[in-house]
Amino acid sequence: MIEGKIMDYKSAGVDVQAGRAFVNRIKSSVEDTFRSEVIGGIGGFGGFMRLPEGIKQPVLVAGTDGVGTKLELAQAYKSHFAVGIDLVAMCVNDVITSGAQPLFFLDYIATAQLGPSALTEVLEGVAEACKTCGCSLLGGETAEMPGFYAKGQYDMAGFCVGVVEEMEIIDGNTIKPGDQVIGLSSSGIHSNGFSLVRKVLQMNDVDQRTSFGSENLPLIDVLLKPTKLYFPLINSLLQEDFQIKGMAHITGGGLPENLPRCLPNGLDAFLDKRSWEIPEIFLWLRDHGQIPDDDLWNTFNMGIGFCLIVSPESLEKTLEISNLHGFDAWNIGSIQKTDSSGVSKTVGLMA
Repeated sequence: MIEGKIMDYKSAGVDVQAGRAFVNRIKSSVEDTFRSEVIGGIGGFGGFMRLPEGIKQPVLVAGTDGVGTKLELAQAYKSHFAVGIDLVAMCVNDVITSGAQPLFFLDYIATAQLGPSALTEVLEGVAEACKTCGCSLLGGETAEMPGFYAKGQYDMAGFCVGVVEEMEIIDGNTIKPGDQVIGLSSSGIHSNGFSLVRKVLQMNDVDQRTSFGSENLPLIDVLLKPTKLYFPLINSLLQEDFQIKGMAHITGGGLPENLPRCLPNGLDAFLDKRSWEIPEIFLWLRDHGQIPDDDLWNTFNMGIGFCLIVSPESLEKTLEISNLHGFDAWNIGSIQKTDSSGVSKTVGLMA
């Protein structure tokens, strides 16, 4: 032991007082998200929430996700608020594919040392997205781990719980040949494929000044657009007098991997690539990274962030309501019987 040297938690890299100040700083943003069913406030060892009234056979639906290596780019360019939105969107967009209403959200953020400004922005982004989705930010954890994470670096994970009436669960079991696939626009890359994106940026010496496309937009800003939140639209569609038969959140693996997740055995989806305009950002990545088409389609959402499957009779009304809510929406394909043994669930992409 060094003579006269006092070792305490702060000198080891963890500032308890700063942690308490951070909690106080975000308190009002968190409480602004509370639904009427929330019991108590923040600061306890657990969050409490009643189930909404009027649900006869409630089924809880849970999902968890992160933002992936998009965080590295976001931290380098100080896009903290946006990745807070990403975190909520990646979880809520999964949970609502069953027809569930998101109830509450939990976050976990781990960092080398609390950077009050950056982490406050993250939590404000989380809170803003929760409010948009009618979802309470019920609790969370911020862990200081000096020596484990590099200075200024943080990682995070999100957890969402929703509720749905058991008889109203959307699981794709009513989908049949002839049903139509509607694609809802993404805001861009969303939060998948950034390991490949970052390699392309490195190959092309991209920085804050790099612009691209017909509108000469800042490339980094386009890449860091937050993931679109689909709950406000889906919630409105579920109030209509027609049935949504299936839903898919298009994340890592793109349309070929995610759309089949809502299909029954024996059915395939056939999509027409010409039915929507692929955003310029994906074409830029293809050209500047020399990415083969198969890898492009199996990595990115290609401009379609969420899919709905409806009957032909419900197609036009679904498209109309989507457009009224500010979402570009297209009829991108249809459901057909599989040509194989009856268990295949694939996506055929027609050029």
